[in-house]
Amino acid sequence: MEDDLFNESGGDDADESGTGASGPHKVDPTMPLAARMRPRNLDEYVGQKHILGEGKLLRRAIEADRFTSLIFYGPPGVGKTSLAELIAQRTESRFINLSGVESNVAEIRKAVEGARQFQRTRNEITTLFVDEIHRFNKSQQDVLLPHIERGTVRFIGATTHNPYFYINSPLVSRSQVFQLEPLTEEDLLELLNAAVSDPERGFGKKEITLHSDAAAHLVTMCDGDARKLLTSFELAILTTDPDEETGETLIDLEVAEDSIQRKSVVYDADGDAHYDTISAFIKSMRGCDPDAALYWLAKMLYAGEDIRFIARRLVISASEDVGMADSNALRVAVAAQQAVEFIGMPEARVPLAHATVYIATAPKSNRAYAGINAALADVKDGRTLAVPPHLRTRSNKKIGEEGGTIKEGEAVYHYGHDAEDGYSPQAYLPEGKRYYEPSQNGLEQRVAERLDHWRARFEESRKGSQ
Repeated sequence: MEDDLFNESGGDDADESGTGASGPHKVDPTMPLAARMRPRNLDEYVGQKHILGEGKLLRRAIEADRFTSLIFYGPPGVGKTSLAELIAQRTESRFINLSGVESNVAEIRKAVEGARQFQRTRNEITTLFVDEIHRFNKSQQDVLLPHIERGTVRFIGATTHNPYFYINSPLVSRSQVFQLEPLTEEDLLELLNAAVSDPERGFGKKEITLHSDAAAHLVTMCDGDARKLLTSFELAILTTDPDEETGETLIDLEVAEDSIQRKSVVYDADGDAHYDTISAFIKSMRGCDPDAALYWLAKMLYAGEDIRFIARRLVISASEDVGMADSNALRVAVAAQQAVEFIGMPEARVPLAHATVYIATAPKSNRAYAGINAALADVKDGRTLAVPPHLRTRSNKKIGEEGGTIKEGEAVYHYGHDAEDGYSPQAYLPEGKRYYEPSQNGLEQRVAERLDHWRARFEESRKGSQ
């Protein structure tokens, strides 16, 4: 067929040997496809060219065997465990795999003691790999430190969370940290091609026809996750009966859609994806791009983000980024927040989108936000100003009305509403410092004109009183 992306049949001349982290091994056909298709050497490793390409730092360190401890962090299914195994294989070291979810201090110490014995009796280095290292508590992570320091084990940790926030600083400081990125569509197609054609680890001994649109659907829906891709493809193969006459197993778009029901979106409620996505959402609104803002909103909603969290960020953005340029933005954001509490999902997406578009397309000013920050900085770091006598609760005007004596030269508080236009020039700060400087954006332009008028009148009044 013209739209077939891959059309491979098996052969009998396949290489029956493979190499793993601990040396040659036979592939277990009962293992899941994702496990069988793990790379056998660095040349088979797909993706992460930014750290493993020719001449890149990690590639050089592996080839020269010049490293002690490594931490890999990135989303699921991008090759963290496979890379650790390949490093152990390439450096000809023992490989011990622990899990931050299942292992405890006793298992860590047992692994370290075994590494010490092999080092002393056989002069053999042990690579200790800890998956989900962020799941270890502080004391468990601290147990590793002296053994890393002494070189008893060569440590490799893997995590889906930012190690600078979720792993102890002493452990991070003793390790080289590398970030692994989601696989590209080209990377995933390469893996899919290998799974179709490999006669030993994949389905190369079967007559497989994979339509290009089906391959594209699988690649798109797995969202950079190789494990998700291979698992879905394996499900498609195992649940599709081959043609009785030709023996061909046809994987078309309909089969591909059935094998992966819902798009996999990398989004952890307390990790990088959570903070990075909300950051992109806020910056898109600030940057006046409603299309981008709606996309990031949709991603959060699809991933199950707390809608109250999104609503809070909208309220903050309405004041921080729109501010006085259009005060209606705050009203819209607060109304959206109340609507979200009232109606819930899935309808809550509508007021959230309403507020998102309003804020993104509104004129922008952060002058009120900048003003309070400057004032807070002065309160924190500068000299604390006393409240002028005429602004205190028992003002000079009240003293005079009650028969008290007003000292000569002291200012007297003037009630603004007594003036014809509602403004009576007088000082409200002893030093007359300015914190709010309006912009010329949106409705704030009118505020700027009004404030300039009042400030000019105050200066005239001050000069007249001198």
